[in-house]
Amino acid sequence: MKILLALDARPASEKLVREAVNRPWPAGSSFLLVHVVDPLPFVKAPISIVPIRNAAHSELERLSKLLTAARWSAETDVTVNNPRHAIADLAGSWSADLVIIGSRDPNPLTRMLLGSTARSVLRQAACSVEVVRYPIDGTGPQGGGMHVLVATDGSEFSLAALCSVANRPWPSGSEMRVISVPELFLMPALVPYVDLKEIEELNSSFREKAAEFANAGSRTLSTLNAKVSAVTPSPSVSPANAILDEAQKWGAQMIVLGSHGRRGFDRWAMGSVSEHVAFHAHCSVEVIRDRKAQMEKRQEGERQ
Repeated sequence: MKILLALDARPASEKLVREAVNRPWPAGSSFLLVHVVDPLPFVKAPISIVPIRNAAHSELERLSKLLTAARWSAETDVTVNNPRHAIADLAGSWSADLVIIGSRDPNPLTRMLLGSTARSVLRQAACSVEVVRYPIDGTGPQGGGMHVLVATDGSEFSLAALCSVANRPWPSGSEMRVISVPELFLMPALVPYVDLKEIEELNSSFREKAAEFANAGSRTLSTLNAKVSAVTPSPSVSPANAILDEAQKWGAQMIVLGSHGRRGFDRWAMGSVSEHVAFHAHCSVEVIRDRKAQMEKRQEGERQ
């Protein structure tokens, strides 16, 4: 597995590297530590960017030793470019499987501004992306077992997320919970003469399907040395908020969900489940992308 760590000049960058060190990864995994220096502030300033780049390189070399000490292969790269685009481009050229990027922790203003770097990487990267978020009290990640909430809607993208979780060596004592949220049909107030019994039957079928997806997901994770459970909430809110509510209530340390890999306007529009969860969760969120599934979906759309 190839993991790109996108780091900046904040002290929290060391927390992000230590988080990577503390997690078990598949044998043979390698890391690329990246810092992108944004040239924009220096365009009109009489300050040389060279010492800043050199300092960033020295800091990445120091942080990379945390990984090599744990017997992982680690490279470093400092580049001068627009971080919003350069990180996704570097991930593509390096053939990364996962980009890990930190998020300042969360108040409403931070969520709105969110350095737009993390948001851009989440939207643009062709590979999976994890937005790492630490507790507000600053205690950082824990070294023991993890509570991982995996969301599924029964799609091939959700299956890719479940398989990604199933194929990793999680810490001893970890717990996995699979959640599937039924998207219930809500009757528009302006539509008269609708059989309420028919709507209830329809929603019952949606609940049953969601339960099937959650149970199937838990079976996919049953090979892990972890406690696995399934939950199908009856939402009074959107699926994204139902996932966030369950994560908060259960004490999840990570949420994992698949990306549908949309393109065009849908890809950039706000409000997708994965993006909403990634930038409103109290914990880290990993959005899994399966390149093969996305390619097949795009080809199918082009044929229609």
